[in-house]
Amino acid sequence: MKQVQFILILLAVNVVQLQAQQLLSKEEALRLTLEQNFGIQMTRNVNEINKNNSEVLNSGYLPTVSLAGGANLTASDSEIEFPGQFLDDGSPRPNANLNDQEAQRYNAGLNVNYTLFDGLGRKFTYKRLKEQYALSELQLRETIEQTLLQLFSVYFEVARLTETTANLKETLLVSKKRQQRAESAFSFGQLNKLAVLNAQVDVTNDSINLLQANQQLDNAKRDLNLILNQPIETDLSVETQLNFISEIQIEQWLQTAEQFNVTLLQQQSNRQINAYDVKINQSGYLPTLGLVGSYGWNLNQSPASAFFPGTSNTTRSLGLGASLSWNLFDGGRTLTRVKNAKIALENQTIQEEETKLTFERDLRNAQQNYENAIKIYDIQSKQVETGTYNFERSQAQYLLGSITAIEFRQAQINLRNAQLQRAAAKYQAKLAELNLIQLSGQLLNVAL
Repeated sequence: MKQVQFILILLAVNVVQLQAQQLLSKEEALRLTLEQNFGIQMTRNVNEINKNNSEVLNSGYLPTVSLAGGANLTASDSEIEFPGQFLDDGSPRPNANLNDQEAQRYNAGLNVNYTLFDGLGRKFTYKRLKEQYALSELQLRETIEQTLLQLFSVYFEVARLTETTANLKETLLVSKKRQQRAESAFSFGQLNKLAVLNAQVDVTNDSINLLQANQQLDNAKRDLNLILNQPIETDLSVETQLNFISEIQIEQWLQTAEQFNVTLLQQQSNRQINAYDVKINQSGYLPTLGLVGSYGWNLNQSPASAFFPGTSNTTRSLGLGASLSWNLFDGGRTLTRVKNAKIALENQTIQEEETKLTFERDLRNAQQNYENAIKIYDIQSKQVETGTYNFERSQAQYLLGSITAIEFRQAQINLRNAQLQRAAAKYQAKLAELNLIQLSGQLLNVAL
């Protein structure tokens, strides 16, 4: 009995905590995920790198300009002797001392290089970078779609467990009332002790089931907080109402699925990149033509010597030139690269065909899974109606003493199982719907 009271106290604490929870709508969960999810943030950064790589600044179409300059200062002291030389008066010519002599040299140059033609390699490299960026966009979209499927898988698990705990609480409440009735009847001698003990056992079992469901719910909430990138222990509640997309709309999306499926689009982009690789390698067969321009400035200042005065020399130069290079034979390396690039293109084409066939299989499986899930949900909903009717009749008959506690308990368990199965079927059907829509390429266009 003390164990039951302890369990009921814990359940009461959970009820108080539930009242302080913050409702997280599906739209808000979607917004937080797109803004804060770790995987989406990292993929966005990779996409930004590919965007930078695809800009004209990384294309090779712009000229290169370099500036160079230098300065050189030389200080010297020198002594010049004049052996065998005499002055007019016949005395030996004295040595000449040149102290603190400085020689200064300055230079600056501006060089411009521009490639007019490189065998079209630059052109196809630029196109390849653009296609790589388009592929990166598709990869970002795929990451977002997969993350959203993961988000709603966890979100709906929280919703299912929320409904589960609500149903188990109702089951526990009914069991507690039956226990109270049994205890009252026992006190008046209308029931034996066994009926009271059976009622207590059912209350204990229902209490344990509720505690376990609460623990699962808390774990699922932590999983949801991880996806949302918010504090793990953030308490929240979720919506349990679902809206299904009309079958007509889904059918329209399925008709254009091959055009918008992100996996097929990535395969097409990869094939285009391989085609550009062939063109890039073929550019090695053609010549390269470039232009070169330069401007230079030099200043040389030399000190005076024993025989010459100091000098200052300034030079300015302007140069223009063109270069042509044509690698007529490089030992077969270009030919080998072209052959390998064509083989890679062929493999990519084969892989694309395999992906298309796999896509058709996955789409048909997802469609059948969705249709079956909807049917199961409808069946489980009707089962709940039947179970509710049976439970209400059994409860009335139990109060009148027409059926035993065991028969009433069985009706109670049947209703609880039907409610739990309906909740599971509902969210499984919604996830099957989202998976089908994701394959059709329209997941990001769905209003939840």
